[in-house]
Amino acid sequence: MARDPDTIQREIEQARDALAVTLDELGTRANPQRFVESGKESVRAKLDEPKIRYSLIAVAVLVGFALLRKLFR
Repeated sequence: MARDPDTIQREIEQARDALAVTLDELGTRANPQRFVESGKESVRAKLDEPKIRYSLIAVAVLVGFALLRKLFR
């Protein structure tokens, strides 16, 4: 069954528009800046947890104490 050239042209334009939308969405999703921002937010959220924050403070105090002890020995 033969198809009308206008119908074929319309289908090609629709497919082209759908492909353009898909490529734009993929470009947005794969944006490296978006990954960086997402990583920053994730790290900030983790550091806001008291268990993580106080553990890091304790480690920093121990490292500082060890450095001072090594310097004054």
